[in-house]
Amino acid sequence: MTNARYFKHVLPIAFSLLVLSAGTGCQHSVMTAPTTKSSSLDDVARSYVRLVLALGEHDASYVDAYYGPPEWREQVKAEKKPLATIRQDAELLVSDIDHTSVKGTEQLVNLRRVYLRTQLRALIARTEMLGGKKFTFEEEAQALYDAQPPRVPTSKFDAVLARLAVLLPGEGPLAARYEAFRKDFTIPKEKVDTVFTAAIAEARRRTLRHIDLPARETFAVEYVTGKSWSAYNWYKGNSYSVIQVNTDLPISIDKIIHLAVHEGYPGHHVYNALLEQRLVRDRGWVEFTVYPLFTPQSLIAEGSANYGVELAFPADDRLKFARDVLFPLAGLDPSRAESFFVVQNLLTELKYARNEAARQYLNGTIDAEAATEFQTKYSMMTRGDAARSTRFFDDYRSYVINYNLGEDLIRRYMESKAGSGGEERKWKEFEALLSSPRLPSTLR
Repeated sequence: MTNARYFKHVLPIAFSLLVLSAGTGCQHSVMTAPTTKSSSLDDVARSYVRLVLALGEHDASYVDAYYGPPEWREQVKAEKKPLATIRQDAELLVSDIDHTSVKGTEQLVNLRRVYLRTQLRALIARTEMLGGKKFTFEEEAQALYDAQPPRVPTSKFDAVLARLAVLLPGEGPLAARYEAFRKDFTIPKEKVDTVFTAAIAEARRRTLRHIDLPARETFAVEYVTGKSWSAYNWYKGNSYSVIQVNTDLPISIDKIIHLAVHEGYPGHHVYNALLEQRLVRDRGWVEFTVYPLFTPQSLIAEGSANYGVELAFPADDRLKFARDVLFPLAGLDPSRAESFFVVQNLLTELKYARNEAARQYLNGTIDAEAATEFQTKYSMMTRGDAARSTRFFDDYRSYVINYNLGEDLIRRYMESKAGSGGEERKWKEFEALLSSPRLPSTLR
């Protein structure tokens, strides 16, 4: 980490469990066996959390966040539960869920049941993968993320490239011409912190106009290197996040807005803070104290974080804010802002190219070199960025679908719920989504 900037006063990360213990009995010792048919969803939830933590002992990337009882994690470490046992216990939990006793018939309670069942099925699939079972890209996407990515022919990408060729000056390969164009809008490294601070402050201001966040919510920003991702939100509980930004990658003006929203407001930080406040603290639903990465919840998390960009910064607002505030802070020419955003908006039509590269690579029809070349051409990446993206496929595999497919599924859901109700209605529905146990199959 090269630098860290702290916003407001950073709160202690330790999470008080008084609320949890009042609602779920977390102060008592936790059972080590699956629930029985006389169990409640609270019993299932406690066993679910322990199984997620147990799988995390086999897969270092699996537990993205945990702020539940620390003794649970220590007990799981001591148990050293084998993969086969984790899978067996998860299968028993799934079979028992429909027989659990449920208090109330409200929609959130029904969604909770579906959430636990679907998350557990994804956990089972992950144990199978770690045990050596091979999935195709399509099978893995369905098993882990509860969604099926569409196939997009390269002819559609070729049509977009033809339109880009008209907008990008110069000769030679189109990707090289785009890289030369983008350099004029790349934020100098020494100014990234200043520009990101302004972007995330504006994103937060816009979010707070519509969503009441916990009074103590806060975050820290750290600048890091050597990662396969551009930025990451590490949620610590108590409404506190650490947002890391990878400075190995060039960061353009539009990207800084995206990162501020996606990792912060109303993206990952807001999503996690609302789940903690509304479901963990208010309802005592302990399952939301843990976030398993390779599960359907990630499609909701990534898709809503991407959709949040257009919600917080509609196209005209985004251009105006970038031109009037961020371009001057970055020392860039504001008069070129409009032409820059025309190109960037067109590039969004290539967003599924990365999926297709991952599909072919993970299905074994192309090698790493070909996957890198595909992304250089169709995702308009530099050679270095494309190689880094291919390494992302090695680390996270089909997770890539959560960004683009997730965004599209969230957008369709929002349009069906908000209709033509205007900005305030959209924010209201978005807040309800972020505060709920919805998963991809329950967006329909």
